[in-house]
Amino acid sequence: MLENLDQPDSASGLARRLGIPRQKINYHLRKLEDAGLVELVEEKMRRGCLERLVRVTARAFVVSPEFLEGLSADPETIADRYSSAYLVAAAARMVRQVAEQREKAEKAGQLMATFTLESEVAFQSPADFNAFTRELAEAVARLSSKYDRRQSGSSRPFRIVVGAHPRPAAPVQADNTTTG
Repeated sequence: MLENLDQPDSASGLARRLGIPRQKINYHLRKLEDAGLVELVEEKMRRGCLERLVRVTARAFVVSPEFLEGLSADPETIADRYSSAYLVAAAARMVRQVAEQREKAEKAGQLMATFTLESEVAFQSPADFNAFTRELAEAVARLSSKYDRRQSGSSRPFRIVVGAHPRPAAPVQADNTTTG
């Protein structure tokens, strides 16, 4: 249902598109609204009934670890800092914490200071990958040490997460040319 709410729609509209009874759609829309995953956009009278148009509230969702009851990985419990499991757990923690802090900042009418660094690099060999990883870790450690002001009473701590993973293959473009 969330995937189909990129544009505001009603329970009736979703029922027609998804082939599911309107009452069932309406029930689930109310639950999604209560959970904050969809929001009311407009109410209008249509054929003597009040039609509620809702839309999805975000493009990405994070499932709370409390909801998962222990199924969510905690990066602190993963010994191998170079494993994909650690990368996924650290990324999930970052997404969860940023979402929580963004919500608090919005409620307080404040902006949240963040930055994103994203790049791509192609390595010739595993040795190049290892050398790059080592140099990047040293550079981040050096910069972190240089700018760390934890001892200052007015400092604000930030978490820096640097990860790398193979880039997914680009989708193959359809060839629209014709030969003749």
